[in-house]
Amino acid sequence: MSEKAFDVLRARGYVEWCSAEDRLREVMDEGMVTAYVGFDPTADSLHVGHLIPLMALAWLQRAGHRPIALAGGGTGLIGDPSGKSKERNLITVEEVRHNVESVRAQLAHFLDFDCGKNSALLLNNYDWLSSFSFLDVLRDVGKYFSVNNLIAREYVRSRLEDPEKGISYTEFSYVLLQSIDFRHLYESYGCRLQMGGNDQQGNLLAGSDYVRKSLGGEVFGLTQPLLLTTSGTKFGKTEAGAVWLDPRRTTPYRFYQFWVNTDDRDVERLLKLFTFLPLEEIRSVIEEHSARPEERKAQRRLALETTRLVHGEEAARGVVKASSVLFDSDVDLSDLTEEAYATLREEVPFSSLELSLPAGALDVLTACGACESRGEAKRAIRQGGVSLNGVRIVDEGAMITRENLGAGRYLFVRIGRKRFHLAAFS
Repeated sequence: MSEKAFDVLRARGYVEWCSAEDRLREVMDEGMVTAYVGFDPTADSLHVGHLIPLMALAWLQRAGHRPIALAGGGTGLIGDPSGKSKERNLITVEEVRHNVESVRAQLAHFLDFDCGKNSALLLNNYDWLSSFSFLDVLRDVGKYFSVNNLIAREYVRSRLEDPEKGISYTEFSYVLLQSIDFRHLYESYGCRLQMGGNDQQGNLLAGSDYVRKSLGGEVFGLTQPLLLTTSGTKFGKTEAGAVWLDPRRTTPYRFYQFWVNTDDRDVERLLKLFTFLPLEEIRSVIEEHSARPEERKAQRRLALETTRLVHGEEAARGVVKASSVLFDSDVDLSDLTEEAYATLREEVPFSSLELSLPAGALDVLTACGACESRGEAKRAIRQGGVSLNGVRIVDEGAMITRENLGAGRYLFVRIGRKRFHLAAFS
């Protein structure tokens, strides 16, 4: 291997716990290791909380190993109780299938599914779990699991001790299904490593024990940290809820702004975890940032890299430009792209206009709703606070022509520093 994979994971912060670190290092150094991460498709999109194990898989693939992304089409029907204080709402088979297909496209941004022997695999555990009967599970799987050990788990014990919560047999049995997955992947694909968040440690140990006891196989578990920000909040959560990878749930602009708002104390760690930038380049970014932290260069680089990775180069350029338009009153709008205008359309009041051009600036300001009346529009122009597509308007009689429009049809209105409106001419 060109890089020692475990050293990469350790240096970038992807290792919180490992079942047998020294032995796993040896196995990785000897040749290609197949590793998997499971994603229960309880929603039709991944969110940033899923990115750490997914990025760990991606780094393993870059070091020559083979990743498996396991969509939990079967386990998603049950729901993992780990880290949960109450029973999950069960979802239907149809919902799970829809969610699996939705997540499939997002995974391709991180993993290469066509690169030779270590091409990534995307599997659905419904394909094998659905063939098990209840008797099969009890006879062939359940005998390897101690109820004493399962009850001793903190999340199980805490719910058993609270009569208002409790835990159903359905969720209690989840660990058996996840262990069946590990055995199936070991037998069918030679998979020897399962990874997940640190709340999965118990499930990973149980699965490793099951493979060892039932087949004599040597397999490993490795967990990534469950991130909290320096302020103590759960990473990936905002006042509006989770930060999703699907642009319909979280727009690329808001996704970008989430990363821009990173605390200075967190930004170096997040650059290591959520980007493919070399560590040397990250150190350089942090040094430059430290010299002038008010410019937030490290946060902007983090936001650019993550947005580019999740939403693509074109969308990333659009949100960077749109962000500069909203936060820098002197920015040049002459090269604003259709993608940037589309981003602005999602973030500021928007209207379509049927006005014929040329049209007076006062008519445009009132027709689009930026100003409630011609009188208000006149006052705003007199006070020097109106700009149209970045050009300050000083004449109440100014005319807007087709040449003044961006991308052939857009007019971005700024009144003062914080009032915006976007108009599109038909």
